[in-house]
Amino acid sequence: MRKFILICLIAMTSAVSASAQKFALLDMEYILKNIPAYERANEQLNQVSKKWQAEVEALNTEAGTMYKNYQNEVVFLSQEQKKAKQDAIMKKEKEASDLKRKYFGPEGELFKKRESLMSPIQDEIYNAVKEISELRGYSLVLDRASNAGIIFGSPKIDISNEVLQKLGYAN
Repeated sequence: MRKFILICLIAMTSAVSASAQKFALLDMEYILKNIPAYERANEQLNQVSKKWQAEVEALNTEAGTMYKNYQNEVVFLSQEQKKAKQDAIMKKEKEASDLKRKYFGPEGELFKKRESLMSPIQDEIYNAVKEISELRGYSLVLDRASNAGIIFGSPKIDISNEVLQKLGYAN
């Protein structure tokens, strides 16, 4: 009997403490779309990415041309010449691969550029959300734009517009 009463008390305490927590939602996509600095940063990243992609494609095209020329000349070449041409083609392909990794790899230039442009914006948003959460007593703020499994979120607890106002981008 004591165990049953103890379990009931723990369940009631948990229910009371769970109901005391406050939650809020925000839509990060909506917030980012309304911040001009984010759009400018994205445009910069797209331009740099296109430029770098063109450099990589130029090297790949050059390697492809070298290979086609090799195929056309292969019957006229000595073993030494074949080996030299094959090595030159492989070197060009490796150069293209290395350049692609340098620009677009996990720790590449594009990653670093994105980090340098987006970090200040993300930090600003985080600080605004933190201030609002502390002011209103929110225990948890979820991003409705992410795939976090939110089935329904009441617009009453959506603080996206408040975050934008805090950042100075009032709608």
